[in-house]
Amino acid sequence: MAPSTQSETPPDGRLAENILYFARTLRAAGLPVGPGKVLDALQATATVGLSRREDFYWTLHAIFVNRRDQQELFDQAFHMFWRNPKILERVMSLLLPDITPLAGHHPDNAEELSRRLTDVLRPKGSEDDALREEQEQTEIDAVMTFSSKEILQEIDFEKMSGAELAEAKRAIQAMRLPIMEVPTRRFRPAQQGQRADLRATMRAGLRSGGDTIPLRWKRQRRRHPPLVVLCDISGSMSRYSRMLLHFMHAVTNDRDRVHSFVFGTRLTNITRHLRHKDVDVAVEKVSDTVVDWSGGTRIGACLHDFNRVWARRVLGQGAVLLLISDGLDRDNAEGLAGEIERLHKSCRRLIWLNPLLRYDAYEPKSMGAKAMIGHVDDFRTIHNLESLSELSTVLSRPAMRREEGLTSWQSKKR
Repeated sequence: MAPSTQSETPPDGRLAENILYFARTLRAAGLPVGPGKVLDALQATATVGLSRREDFYWTLHAIFVNRRDQQELFDQAFHMFWRNPKILERVMSLLLPDITPLAGHHPDNAEELSRRLTDVLRPKGSEDDALREEQEQTEIDAVMTFSSKEILQEIDFEKMSGAELAEAKRAIQAMRLPIMEVPTRRFRPAQQGQRADLRATMRAGLRSGGDTIPLRWKRQRRRHPPLVVLCDISGSMSRYSRMLLHFMHAVTNDRDRVHSFVFGTRLTNITRHLRHKDVDVAVEKVSDTVVDWSGGTRIGACLHDFNRVWARRVLGQGAVLLLISDGLDRDNAEGLAGEIERLHKSCRRLIWLNPLLRYDAYEPKSMGAKAMIGHVDDFRTIHNLESLSELSTVLSRPAMRREEGLTSWQSKKR
């Protein structure tokens, strides 16, 4: 990188143009980058100078990254863009020469590039795309393999591209979550049955003058129990929790008596915001309300607040509770065992949904997971559309006892 004297005027020439292209790349990959941030980046680059590549990296990082979950995407985009300018056909030349990347940030050492980033950086209309489309078309015609919708069911939310995420969100909005119906203490009229309705019988006899007394029947009313969702929004869960917000919105607008909460370092009730019919407006309202996105996790403290403030309000009438979390607790599971035990005793059924369960070798070895595993009725993964469909099947059948739910998980592990 050629040395440059520090100045307060924005850089001119190809560097300013390339910073603009880089900002467009980040915006297309999903980062909230607007014209204001581009101007700030140009001004900051002019102030810091170009004497060191590391300074240039952290200057753009300070401008374009404002959340922890954006850091990995920015890191990959920076090294791919500024190390190989030909990734984008629009960039014909680059002011900066090829310099070794920062230590620990080499793109070859990355486990896997973001699907959203590769979709943005891939030149549209290239020969590789045409060849791949031709191969996929030939395979579909000759072999009759799975359709794109069936393939989408098995893709991890974390590995989806931007187009796949949009399609998955549309599929989630069309989902319906059947919950088994349970008998209540109330009755409704019936044509026939095993229980006579004495009041209705006497009223019918009075209407006929007492000459005849027609027998009236009643049966127990059945209704689905309330559904309560507690979703972890910590940094380790951010990529899944943002997709699950769409799932919670679809469930909230599909039935009544649904209560949604999110927690990281604090507990937030988002039920009122998710009742908005427009999912984009609902998610925006939730983002404005919740202040602990992608931070740490205090599961024990948040469950304590729920048990103390909300449990009596929303867990009545045998509610079903979905606890969505990876079980990683910043407080070393302090007080978590007692709070999860109280939560389990307060609801009809407690289902723990953990995206880490997608790994076959997963075992609840963290302190938080160890404290929670003994007090759940069912333990399942939730990392793709297929797991959401399986959740619908689980909730539509009668509740299992805790031993049966854990036995089903342990049999899958074996």
